[in-house]
Amino acid sequence: MPLVRIDVLEGRTTGELAALGDGVHRALVETIGIPAADRFQVLAAHPAGRLVFDPNYLDIVRTPGVVLVQITLSLGRSLEQKRALHAAVARILAADCGVRPEDVFINLVEVAKENWSFGNGIAQYAP
Repeated sequence: MPLVRIDVLEGRTTGELAALGDGVHRALVETIGIPAADRFQVLAAHPAGRLVFDPNYLDIVRTPGVVLVQITLSLGRSLEQKRALHAAVARILAADCGVRPEDVFINLVEVAKENWSFGNGIAQYAP
C-alpha cells in the first residue's frame, strides 16, 4: 500500500522516469514484501529553482541528478527492513538508472492503516 513520489529536475525522459519508478517498486517488493500489483506512484520533473536541495548536507555531495523519493506506507516495518529498503533503492537506481547513490534521497512517511482509501470512499484496511 505504499504511495511513492519521485521528484527530479527536468531533463529526464519519460522512459528514465519510468525506470526510476520501476526501481523503487522493485526495492519495495524485494525488501518489505509489498504485493507486486500494489503500485501507486507520482513521477514529477521540476524546472530549475522548483526542486531545492542542499548540495552538501551531511557532507554528502549531491548533483543536479538528485532523485528525491518519498514513500508513504503503513506502520509496522522494522528498522532492519527500513535500512534494507534504503540500501536496495540506492543500489537498484545506481545499477539500473545510472543514479549516483549520493544523489538518492529517501524519506519514509508512516501512517496508520485506517488512513488509506483505495477507492469507493472506503477505508479498506480499517479495523
